[in-house]
Amino acid sequence: MNIRSDIVKVYKDVHTWVGIVCGLLLFIGFYAGAITMFEKPLQRWATPPTALAAAPPLEEAEKLLAAVRDEQPRPIDRYGIVVDITPEQPARVTWSLPGKSEFDRIEYGASFAPDGSLQTERLRRAQVAQLVDRLHQFVGLPLPEHIARPLMGAVALAYAVALLSGLIVLLPALVRDLFALRIGPNLKRMWLDVHNALGVFSLPFHLVIALTCVVFAFHAPFYLAQSKAFYGGQINWGQPSTMPAGGTPMRAHQLLARVREQLPGFDVHRFGFEQESIFRQDATVQGLDVRRGTRGSTWMRTRIDPITGDVDLRGLPGHMDGWSEAVNTFFMLHFGSFGGTPVRWLYALMGLAGAALFYTGNLLWIESRRKPRRGAETVVQARSARMMGCLTVGVALGSVAGISATIAATKWLPVRVADPGFWHEAIYCGVFLAATAWAFVRGAAKGAHELLWLCAAATAAIPLVSLMSAWGMVGGWNHPGTVAVDLTALAAVPVFAWLIRLTRRRIHHGRADSVWAVRTAQARRP
Repeated sequence: MNIRSDIVKVYKDVHTWVGIVCGLLLFIGFYAGAITMFEKPLQRWATPPTALAAAPPLEEAEKLLAAVRDEQPRPIDRYGIVVDITPEQPARVTWSLPGKSEFDRIEYGASFAPDGSLQTERLRRAQVAQLVDRLHQFVGLPLPEHIARPLMGAVALAYAVALLSGLIVLLPALVRDLFALRIGPNLKRMWLDVHNALGVFSLPFHLVIALTCVVFAFHAPFYLAQSKAFYGGQINWGQPSTMPAGGTPMRAHQLLARVREQLPGFDVHRFGFEQESIFRQDATVQGLDVRRGTRGSTWMRTRIDPITGDVDLRGLPGHMDGWSEAVNTFFMLHFGSFGGTPVRWLYALMGLAGAALFYTGNLLWIESRRKPRRGAETVVQARSARMMGCLTVGVALGSVAGISATIAATKWLPVRVADPGFWHEAIYCGVFLAATAWAFVRGAAKGAHELLWLCAAATAAIPLVSLMSAWGMVGGWNHPGTVAVDLTALAAVPVFAWLIRLTRRRIHHGRADSVWAVRTAQARRP
């Protein structure tokens, strides 16, 4: 395909500068996103064991709820009855009360002790899984949600522009260069080939991620505009189930039987209830049908009539109207919530490949500005290239090391601090900022080598802490069926060792006229 060179140059400039501005934020978002593909196993691995007795049978849920209401001084208007008891959801009955704000609710759980007395505790959900998810959602921006979300949307828009402009730049040489991977002394050509291959072969995946992120960031303005333009200012989101005066809601085990009648293959996790008034109760059923994708990451939820047990099928995949099914499919493609574990692994690998795409883009920018050596003269690379090298190494490897470090701290924080969530954020931010500063102090070459050692050590600490917990050395825990988290972290350590070896070889045997050579990294402009 022939495109005028001046047009290609314009799109190349757009692609380059949009990528440089947003690339490192997207690296954090994609790396954290790869980990969130296994958010549920990570949450189970990281959740402290409960002090509650074993959950009573589902048939006793209403009896347990009545005992909780008798003991609690405050009325309980939001509560849940859990069907699927797991380490991260150990209580049969849960309820939430407002914390510092209505949006910051505190969840409690209850059970019966062996002697029949009531037990209650504040549920300790794993904060580390939520932190990694926030890093993914807000591309690592340590800002309040109302600020970080629109900024994330702007980054996603720029990301889409970079994808399309990069494709236009590559079109003239697409057939010739698509399958080329020229590994050799020409680092610029090598990183260009790697960058192009990663970008082109994963382009549909990246377009879906970019567009869905824009919707996630700006869905409220979108819906408001849609409401005013097409619905006269009122969108009917569906009316909650209404309990008539004198109506008696079905018991939880009866509701479960009704759901199974209407939805064969739907695995019920819990029922949620919200008492609007003495005459009205809103009820939902949450679960998962693994045969269908969902716009949530690991669950589906829809309304259920608490009196008759009739499920509102319109909120479930396979029963939606055409538009809702299309929207569900679009979001499903973002979360990878279809196809089971193989697709989740595929999405995790695609997320890591996406992080590599942005990292190689920065490397390509640095190499394209390298000053070649002439004869025996000492070449000092441009300050912009040296600074970008330090920033790329510090931010990318700092985020990797920070995530590993805060995950490794999971099993000893709850027994030592009152607010594990604060300390998880403090550990991540501390490691991230220290690594970034270290890269600027040591230079891109030495900094990359040393920070890769930090990444390897922090990642190796994850299974090490689990092993120490098994030996009773750190006061931690090990839930059955969670060893896959430790094995995955352990498998990543040889990868870091391989990268350390490559980095060391590049430092000592690579080109001297590069920011990645120690001699150049140590040189100073007169």
